[in-house]
Amino acid sequence: MKIGLVGLPRSGKTTLFNLLTGASVPTSRYEGGRAELHTGVARVPDARVDRLAALFRPKKTTYATFEVVDVAGIEKGERSGLDVKELRNAAALLHVVRAFADETRAAPAPVRDVLDLETELLLADLEVIERRLERLELSLRKQRNEGEVREQALLVRLKAALEAETPLRMVPLDAEEARVARGFTFLSQKPIFHIVNVDEKAIAEGERAVETFKLGAVAAQAGTRVGWVSAVIEAEIAGLAGGEQQAFLADLGLAEPAIRRVLRECFALLGLVVFFTVGDDEVRAWPIPAGTRAQDAAGAVHSDIARGFIRAEVAGYDELVAANGSLADLRARGMLRLEGKDYVVRDGEVCHFRFNVAR
Repeated sequence: MKIGLVGLPRSGKTTLFNLLTGASVPTSRYEGGRAELHTGVARVPDARVDRLAALFRPKKTTYATFEVVDVAGIEKGERSGLDVKELRNAAALLHVVRAFADETRAAPAPVRDVLDLETELLLADLEVIERRLERLELSLRKQRNEGEVREQALLVRLKAALEAETPLRMVPLDAEEARVARGFTFLSQKPIFHIVNVDEKAIAEGERAVETFKLGAVAAQAGTRVGWVSAVIEAEIAGLAGGEQQAFLADLGLAEPAIRRVLRECFALLGLVVFFTVGDDEVRAWPIPAGTRAQDAAGAVHSDIARGFIRAEVAGYDELVAANGSLADLRARGMLRLEGKDYVVRDGEVCHFRFNVAR
């Protein structure tokens, strides 16, 4: 799963990309309008993984991850930077909104920047629809095709929504309409997380960012989240050793680096949950889409396990921790459940898959 990082130039977007992925891309990389992009992998902090690793003491501990793609800053009226494959293929968008003073730019205006970005997404999608409708009209003049007729009707409805300044993520679709729309990779249909990038003085007010910056109406929209971070301060925190980091966080009144919260919220925005596999060799969190069947979850571990799937042994995280990591104890007490291929794996469950691949 991939999240696309967007925002105006000098919003702190690339600084946030470095924090999310551990990369070291120069923050001046995209100045001058160069249509470059950079990708990285973000590791999702999870206290449950830490606890399981403490119980099993494995040789390797692996956290859930997702991919992040950072595109060049998008100026108002310049949509070419949005029309890149990596961004179109992202499952969600993370929009970095400047809320700090910058002597090279006007005073920060988060509401304006959010609305401007949404407008660019709407216009980009409108261009896609108009081009497709032109081709459909030509095709239907030659020969009537029921599939194309239905597609045309859907696109006309979506076009009306865009012209009414309604993001496509807010337009209800049935299963067939959603399937057709998916092929267009509409940008305004993707879930979006507006992250307000504040300065150090505003950190204490971070939890009230929605109220402070009057983003309540935005936060109330379907498929939309609003959060906050101070990317510059987070970069300082990331560069400190453990004891110094904790002392600095305490001075700021933070229980943990805010970037950890951002990572978890991005992960949730992608519609992902995790299940765990445990053992002496590895404790690992496996990201899967919410609603995934046990057999498909097994396929995340290895395709052969899905192909030869027999049963899933499933335990709750809390139950396993209470048993001090003893699967044998849970099995003896009847708390290690056997589930079939259609069982929907829930977030935080510990799974062991029984399988047999015929030779």
